[in-house]
Amino acid sequence: MLRKLYFQIYLGVVASLAALVLLAGLFWHFEGDKSPPNQVFETVRDVILMALPPPDAEPAKQQEVLERLARPSLPRISLFSASGQLVAHVGPALFPPAPDSKDNGWINRPDHHSAWVMHLADGRWLLAQPPHEHPGAPLPLIISLALIGLVVAGVAYPLAKRLTRRLEGLKQAVEALGDGNFTTRVPVVGCDEVSSLAGSFNQAAERIESLLQSHKKLLANASHELRSPLTRIRLALEMQNEHPTPELSAEMQRNIRELDQLIEEILLASRLDAMREPIASELFNLTELVADECKQADVQCELVPFTLKGDARLIRRMLRNLLENARSHGGDKTHVTMSTTKIEVVIQVRDNGNGIPEIEHDRIFEPFYRPVGSREKEGSYGLGLSLVRQIAEHHKGNVRCLNSPEGGTCFEVRLPL
Repeated sequence: MLRKLYFQIYLGVVASLAALVLLAGLFWHFEGDKSPPNQVFETVRDVILMALPPPDAEPAKQQEVLERLARPSLPRISLFSASGQLVAHVGPALFPPAPDSKDNGWINRPDHHSAWVMHLADGRWLLAQPPHEHPGAPLPLIISLALIGLVVAGVAYPLAKRLTRRLEGLKQAVEALGDGNFTTRVPVVGCDEVSSLAGSFNQAAERIESLLQSHKKLLANASHELRSPLTRIRLALEMQNEHPTPELSAEMQRNIRELDQLIEEILLASRLDAMREPIASELFNLTELVADECKQADVQCELVPFTLKGDARLIRRMLRNLLENARSHGGDKTHVTMSTTKIEVVIQVRDNGNGIPEIEHDRIFEPFYRPVGSREKEGSYGLGLSLVRQIAEHHKGNVRCLNSPEGGTCFEVRLPL
């Protein structure tokens, strides 16, 4: 139980409270010569000195004065000469002070003859003993400190237990996440550091779960997509062994290039999933980049001068994927336009194909999405459009699919300035 955090916190609070009470008691016991009790006895000493007759007065006279000074609060008073001889006393006589006794203070004796000693200016010693042995702390103060201690100790336990209960729940969630239960979440209660930690844990767990799910889905789809070109290559090799032809060699080369591109896209998708910022961030001429890609793809374009800060290699890959998608799934014409607003640059890639149903405009950006009703040999959209969305998001932008008014499909990419 001592290893429990809540119990350690509780013991710390109780120990601090006990130390506070102890220090208060010690301060009351050893509070110094200027404490209120000491000042009271000094005042009493001065009054007694003025009332007492001189040292050479008759002992009877001095006895008479002591009897007049006696009170219920001072039932025992003894007067000693400078040499320590008893001169007069009221009540049972007290023992004389030791030669090294302090001039004004309490002397403790084991024989119940403890008293307050006053060394008068004329050399005499006056000892007075109140009804109690020592002027201790008043009872109300002791009771108040005890009640405060009980209240704090009673309140500290449930508070410590409540605080560490949430930490215990967070610990169990971390253990569950480590055991492979990635759906584990922690209730976020309150607005303190523990709730903030719980929220951060939930975000991390959600991201881990999302990454694992996307990687599982990517692996499953990739294995399916890789099977097609591998099968074609195997058949082409068997036919090449029987009847070698240039066409079969070209087909194998095309399938190898397809495999190489697919593997490269899988690696890039995994790398983009694992990072939060672009690989590089620098200023580059976006207009020249778009013009170069359109020239290589033999596509018409309408551009405006613009310089963008980001990863030029990823932006080039994004535009190339959009052009390849238009050539594979669009019509025979593709047109690229670029424009700017006060806050962003807009790139549009239009084709004159059959278009995409509006219900599938968002789903085509999923990895290896296959349109409804498509045949196996027609293939899927692969990772191209999924990479386009990832690259746009890593540049704080977005991409969407629109139906072109002239027919066909329009992919619009918006990147902030």
